[in-house]
Amino acid sequence: MRGRHIVLLAAMALTAASASARTTDRYTVAQGGVVLEITAPRDDIVRVRAGHPALPEDASWAVPADVRAHRVPFTVVESGDETRLTTAAITVTLDRIHLRMTIADRAGHVLLDDAPGDALAFDTAGGFHVRKAMPNDAHFFGLGDKTGPLDRRGGAFTLWNSDSFGFGPATDPLYKSVPFVIGLQDGGTSFGLFLDDTWRSNFDFGKAERDTWSFGAEGGPLDYYVMAGAGPKAIVQDYTYLTGRPPLTPLWALGFQQSHWSYMTQGEVQGIADRLRRDHIPADALWLDIDYQDRDRPFTVDTKAFPDLPGLVRSLATQDLHLVAITDLHIADAPGQGYAAYDSGNAADIFVKRPDGRPYVGPVWPGPSVFPDFSRPKARAWWGNQFRALVGMGVSGFWNDMNEPSVFDTPTKTMPLDVRHRIEEPGFAPRTATHAEMHNVYGLLNTRATYEGVLALAPDRRPFVMTRASYAGGQRYAATWTGDNLSSWAHLNLSTTQLISLGLSGFAYAGDDIGGFAGDAPSPELLTRWIEVGAFNPIFRDHYQKDKPAQEVWVHGPEQEAIRRRYIEERYRLLPYLYALADENSRTGLPLMRPVFLDYPGVVAKGDHLGGTEQQFMLGDDLLVAPPPTPESPAAYTNPLPGSGWYDYWTGQRISAAATNEKPTLDRLAVFVRPGAIVPRQPLVQATGEVPKGNLALGVYPGADCRGSLYLDDGVSFAYRHGDYLRQRVTCDATHLVFAAREGRFHPWWHAIDVTLHAWTSALPHVAVAGRPVPARVDANAHTLLFTIPDMPHPTTVTIGG
Repeated sequence: MRGRHIVLLAAMALTAASASARTTDRYTVAQGGVVLEITAPRDDIVRVRAGHPALPEDASWAVPADVRAHRVPFTVVESGDETRLTTAAITVTLDRIHLRMTIADRAGHVLLDDAPGDALAFDTAGGFHVRKAMPNDAHFFGLGDKTGPLDRRGGAFTLWNSDSFGFGPATDPLYKSVPFVIGLQDGGTSFGLFLDDTWRSNFDFGKAERDTWSFGAEGGPLDYYVMAGAGPKAIVQDYTYLTGRPPLTPLWALGFQQSHWSYMTQGEVQGIADRLRRDHIPADALWLDIDYQDRDRPFTVDTKAFPDLPGLVRSLATQDLHLVAITDLHIADAPGQGYAAYDSGNAADIFVKRPDGRPYVGPVWPGPSVFPDFSRPKARAWWGNQFRALVGMGVSGFWNDMNEPSVFDTPTKTMPLDVRHRIEEPGFAPRTATHAEMHNVYGLLNTRATYEGVLALAPDRRPFVMTRASYAGGQRYAATWTGDNLSSWAHLNLSTTQLISLGLSGFAYAGDDIGGFAGDAPSPELLTRWIEVGAFNPIFRDHYQKDKPAQEVWVHGPEQEAIRRRYIEERYRLLPYLYALADENSRTGLPLMRPVFLDYPGVVAKGDHLGGTEQQFMLGDDLLVAPPPTPESPAAYTNPLPGSGWYDYWTGQRISAAATNEKPTLDRLAVFVRPGAIVPRQPLVQATGEVPKGNLALGVYPGADCRGSLYLDDGVSFAYRHGDYLRQRVTCDATHLVFAAREGRFHPWWHAIDVTLHAWTSALPHVAVAGRPVPARVDANAHTLLFTIPDMPHPTTVTIGG
């Protein structure tokens, strides 16, 4: 690799010196019946398109047209059979005869090199296969909704949205298809690759060929992007630049949520709400599964079981609880029965068709059902309008399940591949497409229709949509969860790697069914540990299926309930930190829950299981959560830390070593704080809609790069887009705590800030705000310095000592 690096540096020097250099924003070459095009949407991103015998249509469901249309110029140098294309960040070296490519960063580090032999091949059925060289020290991450180890090296994966009830540790494929991968070498070189192809596709990371990784698809365009950001964190930002960032979530969606298939009556739902409040378990939402509907028909209500659904919504609102309702996409095939959704959809010719032109009918929960053709704007508008009654009564969120799409009583679990969809989308050529092409994007388009429809009905309220199936870019419209998991220790472990992978792949708002959806009832210890871990996940929802014993927080007695309540309460105290992460995600695409290597890439070179960090995860930059690697075992284990000087979250004590030894106890989940973190917390509330009473708390953990952020808005509307928000950066050094200028005009709920400075071992210092003394005290047992300062709306420095 070092020799290759030197050759590339020499080549780039030649490029810079060449008198024959020219510029272009699109380079095209044809050879052997294949047409290849290379463009650069940004300096650090290259797009490669190829077709046989012509280039494919330039269209995408994942990458918006304005992003694809933007191109930066290459400097082009041609020498013999070789062409070099250079931006400020990337060099592409192309063999024009064999269409072989090497992509390097500006420092000359090879990011991608074609494998020996046929690096690009098209087959007669319309598919393609691309092969890349795989260095010995390469690791691969991403692909969204996948089980197995976080590092994909040595595995092979299929991307085909599948209803995978009760999936196991080796089940593939699952519910979502996100053909995006991050490559990271031990030495730090990293790249991203996104294959924008909705057909059934595959990735192989050295399983079929020892030194080769490859990708391909059964059809569609060969259209992929290579990202050369400086490290894996920048790669994630590059990818979400292409496919979009999640909108800022409503604040309540960060709270605890309780669900069940199904709470069968209005009284049962109200009883769950009353118990949550009576037991002082903080919560923000209850979910309705399909049994609130008349005969499982979407957009209906079983008025015998739920005689006053609007009244239930109002009653829950008085308890600061939101209601989320399921709205599956299958519409009962019920002509002449007065079912409004069917009648209006059929009259408007909304549903997908069989090859003979008749609507496709397949069995799902309502029985024989028809399916909207979401590739048509007309159909999406029709679908969005179906939410009018639910939005009007104040339902806060909507749950799009079964949208792979799932179909019963067929081995494929979905509709036939020859079902016809009509593409009428701006930016696409109008045409008929088969389900083979549209299957993987069907769930994304379903959630797009829901998000846009709900937004049109309530334009000043942030929609909340939850989806089971999606494709790259689906994060623009919906949160997601890992589907129908099992109540087992293995699935608790799986949840961490699955959620990390989804976050890396754009879906920052992801959760799992806390306690397990299916299978036997969770043991008291399993449910408790799962709630502890879930308290630090982006989406925090307890959900379980019919015919299982109750799985709410209070089951198994007061001792278990007390532990579970304590972790739920801790999440609510951390809401200022979580909401600042949500703001960061909406602007940068960086996930809330992330692998340790995203901030500390060096861990990948430290041995098996990513240096022991595979079951750990970061919540933002500052919190490292370390569940037991074998959670059912009482055996002691070692927690590696990315360096020394970290802090125990629960005690505030500084850890001098780069690892800790843990003896598992059920009431403790190991959580650590980055040296240099400034973590905001708030007084306990029972719901996000409750205004905290008291002061904002700032925990300051001295160390290098000392920083933190505050963010606040009304949590509900889009007023933050017009300046009604509060954003403030806080930094520190050995003797100062500095509040930067505050952005926005939103007024906070706090009037003062309680500061706790950890690892304080000196005498009581002089503390002053803008020169005015502030009372302070030292807690010698906790090694902390504590003081209270007024709110800091303007740039202010707090001096400590001196």
